[in-house]
Amino acid sequence: MKCRLGLILQRGLRVCFSVFLFFFFNFFKNLFMIVTRREREAETQAEREAGDITQKGYEKKRAKLLARYIPLLQGVDPSLQAENRVSGPAQTSAVAPKQQKPRPANSRDERFRSDVHTEAVQAALAKYKERKMPMPSKRRSVLVHSSVETYTPPDTSSASEDEGSLRRPGRLTSTPLQSHSNIEPWLDRVIQGSSTSSSASSTSSHPGGRPAAAPSAAATATCVCPRPLPVTHLVCVFSSDSNSSKGTAGSLGTPGGPRLRPVSGGSAGSGLSAPLPVAGVPVSSRVSSKIQQLLNTLKRPKRPPLKEFFVDDFEELLEVQQPDPNQPKPEGSQMVVLKGEPLAVGIPWPPSLLAALQRWGTTQPKAPCLTALDTAGKAVYTLTYGKLWSRSLKLAYTLLNKLTSKNEPLLNPGDRVALVFPNSDPVMFMVAFYGCLLAELVPVPIEVPLTRKDAGSQQVGFLLGSCGVTLALTTDACQKGLPKAQTGEVATFKGWPPLAWLVIDGKHLTKPPKDWHPQAQDAGAGTAYIEYKTSKEGSTVGVTVSHASLLAQCRALTQACGYSEAETLTNVLDFKRDAGLWHGVLTSVMNRMHVISIPYALMKVNPLSWIQKVCSYKGSISSCDAFLNVFQSRGLRPEVICPCATSPEALTVAIRRPPDLGGPPPRKAVLSMNGLSFGVIRVDTEEKLSVLTVQDVGQVLPGADVCVVKVEGAPYLCKTDEVGEICVHSSATGTAYYGLLGITKSVFETVPLTAGGAPVSERPFTRTGLLGFVGPDDLVFVVGKLDGLMVVGVRRHNADDVVATALAVEPMKFVYRGRIAVFSVTVLHDDRIVLVAEQRPDASEEDSFQWMSRVLQAIDSIHQVGVYCLALVPANTLPKAPLGGIHISETKQRFLEGMLHPCNVLMCPHTCVTNLPKPRQKQPEVGPASMIVGNLVAGKRIAQASGRELAHLEDSDQARKFLFLPDVLQWRAHTTPDHPLFLLLNAKGTVTSTATCVQLHKRAERVAAALMEKARLNVGDHVALVYPPGVDLIAAFYGCLYCGCVPVTVRPPHPQNLATTLPTVKMIVEVSKSACVLTTQAIMRLLKSKDAGAAVDVRTWPTIVDTDDIPKKKVASIFRPPSPDVLAYLDFSVSTTGILAGVKMSHAATSALCRSIKLQCELYPSRQIAICLDPYCGLGFALWCLCSVYSGHQSVLVPPLELESNVSLWLSAVSQYKARVTFCSYSVMEMCTRGLGTQTGVLRMKGVNLSCVRTCMVVAEERPRIALTQSFSKLFKDLGLPARAVSTTFGCRVNVAICLQGTAGPDPTTVYVDMRALRHDRVRLVERGSPHSLPLTESGKILPGVKVIIAHTETKGPLGDSHLGEIWVSSPHNATGYYTVYGEEALHADHFSARLSFGDTQTIWARTGYLGFLRRTELTDASGERHDALYVVGSLDETLELRGMRYHPIDIETSVVRAHRSIAECAVFTWTNLLVVVVELDGLEQDALDLVALVTNVVLEEHHLVVGVVVIVDPGVIPINSRGEKQRMHLRDGFLADQLDPIYVAYNM
Repeated sequence: MKCRLGLILQRGLRVCFSVFLFFFFNFFKNLFMIVTRREREAETQAEREAGDITQKGYEKKRAKLLARYIPLLQGVDPSLQAENRVSGPAQTSAVAPKQQKPRPANSRDERFRSDVHTEAVQAALAKYKERKMPMPSKRRSVLVHSSVETYTPPDTSSASEDEGSLRRPGRLTSTPLQSHSNIEPWLDRVIQGSSTSSSASSTSSHPGGRPAAAPSAAATATCVCPRPLPVTHLVCVFSSDSNSSKGTAGSLGTPGGPRLRPVSGGSAGSGLSAPLPVAGVPVSSRVSSKIQQLLNTLKRPKRPPLKEFFVDDFEELLEVQQPDPNQPKPEGSQMVVLKGEPLAVGIPWPPSLLAALQRWGTTQPKAPCLTALDTAGKAVYTLTYGKLWSRSLKLAYTLLNKLTSKNEPLLNPGDRVALVFPNSDPVMFMVAFYGCLLAELVPVPIEVPLTRKDAGSQQVGFLLGSCGVTLALTTDACQKGLPKAQTGEVATFKGWPPLAWLVIDGKHLTKPPKDWHPQAQDAGAGTAYIEYKTSKEGSTVGVTVSHASLLAQCRALTQACGYSEAETLTNVLDFKRDAGLWHGVLTSVMNRMHVISIPYALMKVNPLSWIQKVCSYKGSISSCDAFLNVFQSRGLRPEVICPCATSPEALTVAIRRPPDLGGPPPRKAVLSMNGLSFGVIRVDTEEKLSVLTVQDVGQVLPGADVCVVKVEGAPYLCKTDEVGEICVHSSATGTAYYGLLGITKSVFETVPLTAGGAPVSERPFTRTGLLGFVGPDDLVFVVGKLDGLMVVGVRRHNADDVVATALAVEPMKFVYRGRIAVFSVTVLHDDRIVLVAEQRPDASEEDSFQWMSRVLQAIDSIHQVGVYCLALVPANTLPKAPLGGIHISETKQRFLEGMLHPCNVLMCPHTCVTNLPKPRQKQPEVGPASMIVGNLVAGKRIAQASGRELAHLEDSDQARKFLFLPDVLQWRAHTTPDHPLFLLLNAKGTVTSTATCVQLHKRAERVAAALMEKARLNVGDHVALVYPPGVDLIAAFYGCLYCGCVPVTVRPPHPQNLATTLPTVKMIVEVSKSACVLTTQAIMRLLKSKDAGAAVDVRTWPTIVDTDDIPKKKVASIFRPPSPDVLAYLDFSVSTTGILAGVKMSHAATSALCRSIKLQCELYPSRQIAICLDPYCGLGFALWCLCSVYSGHQSVLVPPLELESNVSLWLSAVSQYKARVTFCSYSVMEMCTRGLGTQTGVLRMKGVNLSCVRTCMVVAEERPRIALTQSFSKLFKDLGLPARAVSTTFGCRVNVAICLQGTAGPDPTTVYVDMRALRHDRVRLVERGSPHSLPLTESGKILPGVKVIIAHTETKGPLGDSHLGEIWVSSPHNATGYYTVYGEEALHADHFSARLSFGDTQTIWARTGYLGFLRRTELTDASGERHDALYVVGSLDETLELRGMRYHPIDIETSVVRAHRSIAECAVFTWTNLLVVVVELDGLEQDALDLVALVTNVVLEEHHLVVGVVVIVDPGVIPINSRGEKQRMHLRDGFLADQLDPIYVAYNM
């Protein structure tokens, strides 16, 4: 305080000592309360994040906590409202020297810079200094940008990047940056600034340096002049159009005044009170007693009413942002319609513009009309009024009389004609324009299409097509530069109608006969010309302007600007449209003015050129920027700058009168940005940083009425302190959108209403698309445009303001030529702000990321809104508008389509998306009894079902006889020795090995003998069978059973991938405690090779026996198990969650499994089935090795690996052997669908016919993949595959075959369930195609002898059929338990011998670990009972518990794969409560970053989840097991161990 006191004394503020003490006490009291409040709020926040307190509880506590401080915060000294104001100037002083360095002459950023705004941004960023954000990681190859040509292409257009920039005629008052060592100047500084400047953000150009005065496309400035700088008035145009303007390099608009946050906690979107989600500021973990008390009450919630237990209806409602009760509201009276001065009477106006042209062309033929300059600034050509008249006549005659098509005139009066002229040729454009008017044709001026893929070109083509344009006028030079087709003709541009091109240079035109005169035209209601306008969404419409409107506009501008005959104008605007056309081509001719047209290419080389021309030609109409400070010393008078507002629909809306016409003095309004965001005008003081200084745009045009109406809903008049859309009634506005009656009515025929609903006038008004209000002296103020409006929550933000803030963050280092685009995209029913900037070629990765982080923080602090996505693209890659600015709608379209190709992306959905549904609060006290009561009350039946009874189906003697599979094989070898059991096919479709009953029996005996003699094994020893798919594997399996050993089938290692596949083999061998490995010679050599030694310790293998050359020996006696419960074999498999689980199968379970499959599929010795599965585990192993021996049918074995070299092998085998039943995996089906999609015709010619198939079953342990099975059915329908043939099976570790469609019974049923209800473990059926519907098909029929029930995952009670629960199964062929090296007894008890907590508590069930539900269908099964269908939804272990709800990865993955065509595959998992999405990119690495935003969007929209991390990898990185199932946990481990070699990892903030 000594320092503070010293400063006060230094400044000479002598105050009473008692007053000082009072201030001193208050200051510390306030500071202490703020710090205390901050600490308590941080504690509350920490509790919420730790999960100790609910969101609702947190909000309640926080509101209570803040209540006592609100009066303090409202009344606190402004100097204390932002904590870091002291540090602000210090930081500013450090930055100042850097920013005051003279910029290079071609620097374009100077004109966008506002010192006050930069100062505010730096102060805001000071708060975030310590925050750290995780930087995204990128593969090195992605960092390589394209060549230098990409960044600095040859300048093909005559327009600069900056033309077309739109600037609002308001500014942040600026002062040079100074170094301050104390806080006082922040409070007492008087912000200097000219009240007449109308720049977007004032530019303090340094003396000696050139000002970067790149004018706006729609900004004119009118001037006529004496010396020293001969300018009498400059007109600055604020235009509501359009695409080219929004957010271009120059399109700052008025930056949202730098605003420091008050100390009160902000919303979730603000960045002060809530730390960033990653590495935020550590908070104290102490819990206050009151919060602890609140926590205790939360632990004892009120008992919910009964209906909550059983009501199915549940809607997941998005949060609706409640309006802040303290938000500013309009309080003024209703505005009245503002009337402009009357049009002057008694002036001899010409009856039409063409009459004026004829008059000047005949009476003053030598008077100069237009002088065109070249890029060096030299006058190339001066068009006189005589020449303009004679050339226009020649063109009119040629158009009407010399163009024919099939002996009919090509054009008739009223037809539309395209005018295609470059920005460097105003002379020919003027001739073409007036030539069309004389010929009674309607000119449609458009830009020159430079390439076939110009941004927005397709939309322009659509406009030409809808206008019926068949002819385009151009110059010889321009026509030569257009893209050509092979015939030499001008190429047809995408979306354009066929056009004839007419070159209008003099030699191509015909002189009219002396007696030919164009028809005299009065200014009537007919269309004079059509001006194109691009909307916010990117569609191009044509605004029709009638002859009467044209004349009225020229008269009004002449009167408003005080134009007189023979004045000189300098025009740097686009003469083809908007103010450049109205002033420089139309009004100038009416008044016989001399126009100096400066091409934009000259402006790029010499930005001062137009100022020099003002001096040399003594007059100007041109665009203006904030150059007043620079040129005032050269004689420029402040009062001559005349801002004006224009719109394509209403033409000129308002213009400030030149001083000699005696208009009111210029005004400026200092407005609160917070108020503006709520659409309310609140005048503030310039000392505040969060203000916007806006200039007036003058008075209403003569003869016009203006009012301001509400932006949304019916057009009610606004109050006097409310911002709305400006509407104009006048005879000088556009008349319609060509051919669009609907939107014409809503825009051109608006009838404003009073608060009582009465129309304010009988005459319709035209909406301008400009946002503003009427200020003192009836001056019009414009604060933005409708196209740049972004409504986030309940607040409105202007795109131009956000651009300005972004550019205030050290733009020179990172942003290429200040090119930044800001737009909003709708995600989850709200606008989300997206900022895209071009990155300089020399910017480093890390610096760019730091800049992005700072931009986010600055926008958050100043605008109190979060940026959803910030993307940097390589320089010169954003689509350009015709005049060189950024084409906003095309940029937005590319962003949404994933075609933007950014080189850096930062997504912040966590801070922006505040309308997610509330997290689900689980009811802790819903017990099983409550559940059953709820089900009974709701009339729901308990979800249980069973397959057919085994007792009724088969003779029990046969079942007893077939109890042991070795006995069955011996019996078959004895009774039907030559009956073929197996045929193995190779890739060519030839049979490589077969086995009859007796051959298999003898080979099994030889294996048994070898095991006993060579390996010296005992009964009960475990043997690993490491074989490729084939008959050898089957023989080895039965050989083990013959000698009493327990076989374990193991997939052999892949020779090309030993490092990853061999350790799995070794692990299974070790975990299964195998005493011996049976294999082939080739695999034995591989297991002991040097390469294998690098992956595992080859010395620790057990005895390895190869069975290739074992002697023909019989065993003395075949082992017969003493009991059916003896272990038959071990089945090892890696689950999708990455757990290696071996299950024990007894002889009883094995024979029961075979019996059920035989009955379900009607398998007999006379049948042939085709199997294309891996034979190592689950149902694949059972079908390959067990079922043929049990049932006696012949199995045609097709190893899936062979399909890699011959995709059609499986289907050809099915056709050749006429298999009624066939089995495959999803990976096989996918291979066929992808590989044979275009070859069905070839297969048919080869004789492949699938009409023999009765049932084709996909073996899986997952939810049926409907899309794949349906596409497979449709694709091979041409080969005779029956539509109902394809179905799925379901099995798992505890029971390998629970459901299997079989050959009898009703077709599989498909239902559509509400995906939102599933997240709450509810099943609600909906209609196909309804929102959030998810199709599920049943997983085949429940096998005979199998009982299924749906149980609650936690309470273990039975559920009703409207609930999702765990599938429990009871069956004779359940596995008997897990076999693991440590014998996890608890796991065994939990999974294999579970009992219901109430109801039928006696039955022993096995828990499958899969979630599903049962539904009773209308179909009847063989017994006449109604059929119960089992629907599998997903694995319980893989479900993601997020926001209190249960999500299934496959649902999220399906949405993500749909998001972009380059996404080949996707997998999701959670990591520290963050959702991680891994996508495989099937495309160029440079396109990888496009996917980040698309993935985030689609998951938010469809699942209401925020993606935490997006990982983009190469195809094939996501691990998939032999059944085609994703190994998500393996992937998660690889991600955490940084083994994925990702292309890009994006951490969403």
